[in-house]
Parts: sequence; structure tokens; C-alpha cells
Amino acid sequence: MLQSRFVLAGDRFTAHAAFTDRRGGYSAAPFDSFNLARPVGDTEEHVAANRSMLATVLQLQADRLSFVSQVHGTAVHRLDLPDPSASVPTAPVIADAQITTSADLGLVVQVADCTPVLLADVDAGVIAAVHAGRKGMADGVVPATLEAMGAAGAERITAVIGPSICPRCYEVPAELRAEVAAAEPVTASVSAHGTPALDVAAGVAEQLRRAGAAIHQWVPICTAEDPALYSYRREGVTGRFAGVVWLQAH
Repeated sequence: MLQSRFVLAGDRFTAHAAFTDRRGGYSAAPFDSFNLARPVGDTEEHVAANRSMLATVLQLQADRLSFVSQVHGTAVHRLDLPDPSASVPTAPVIADAQITTSADLGLVVQVADCTPVLLADVDAGVIAAVHAGRKGMADGVVPATLEAMGAAGAERITAVIGPSICPRCYEVPAELRAEVAAAEPVTASVSAHGTPALDVAAGVAEQLRRAGAAIHQWVPICTAEDPALYSYRREGVTGRFAGVVWLQAH
């Protein structure tokens, strides 16, 4: 259920970051079994049960997990709730990143090869979760999120980069590699077959470095190579695992 978990401690706040895997849930094949995404073909009942289980495992309220409709864009959704008992609004929000200054509110991004990025300034009490796929990374979803965090008061941002597809497995046409590399040169790579490939996570890491954010952890796991994680490149029809970040006030 939980692939990895990290803690970033400050004087005023502690930020928790976690990545799930595909084990231990309710969904049937090909979404087996801890699928957290709705628009992939899984049943609503299974997804709801998995999301409820996730909240329980993370010791958060189920109505304080914030999901967004991801479209490989650069929109950043800010969600600050008025008090600790307030629930996340149920109206769907189209965005590929979320930020908050509210404690005990879990920000969720869902992936199956794209790069999940969890961000925190534990002194300012600002966190963010980013879904950085090839297009979103190249278009600047990570810099847009860092800018939004700065506007919310963040000054010293630390990042955790989660599992994503590695360049060995992310073969692309040469023209696409050139297009993405024009935005972020470090993404140009070669696959295990010697063909053009992309390293999206490297592009994310470079964008973080350029903005002055510290990388606390970069999980060295490829989604296409690890059967415990969902991979669209490997399976086509599949579920989504998640990156989740939340604050606790001292």
C-alpha cells in the first residue's frame, strides 16, 4: 500500500510525504488492487474504498484528502480550509498541482509513469503536490508551483521526487526528444535499446535546482520496471498510484 514515506521536520510544522503502490486494495484486474483514480475504468465503489483506506493508513480524515482532475497542464490549485474540521470541496478542479497552508489536509497527485513531486517549506507552513508528466514538465508546472508557493510565503522549499518511468524504458521519437530537450536539455537520453528516450524526472530535478529548492529524496525506482507500481507504458489499461503530502502543526 505504501511504497515509501518521508518526514521533513521544522520548528513550527512537520511535513509528511508518502507514495503508494498497487498492493493491498479492493480493485480487480487490470486495476488490481490499490487504484486511486476514477477516470481509468475502475468501479466507483472500489476507488472510494481505496481512498478511504488511504486516509486511514495516513491517519487523515477521508474528507480532507484533496484530489484534482489532471490534464498534463500547468494550472496550480490553492486550497486553504478555514478550520481543521472543514471538508475538501467536492466540485472537480482541473489542475496538475496543488498547494495549501492548512494543516492535516492531504494533497494528492496520481501517476502511472509521470513524475510525482512533493514540496514543503516547513518553516513557512506551505506544501504542494505536483503531477509532472512529459508535457507538464516541459511547459513548466514545477516552476509554476514553486512560484505559487513563494506567493503563499514559502522561502526554503524542499522536494521529494517519487517513482517514475526511467529513460531506459521511456523510448520516444527523435523529434519528440528534441522538442522536450529544447525546454530542458537534461531530459535528452537513450533507452535500453539505444533509441531516443526522455528522462522527465531529470528535468524536474534540474528545474528544482535552478529555483534553489533542495532535493531531500529522489526515489530511484522505475515504474515500468517495478510490477508493484502502475505503469501506463507497460500495461496500457491500468490504475494510478499516488503521491501525498500533508502538514502537521506543532
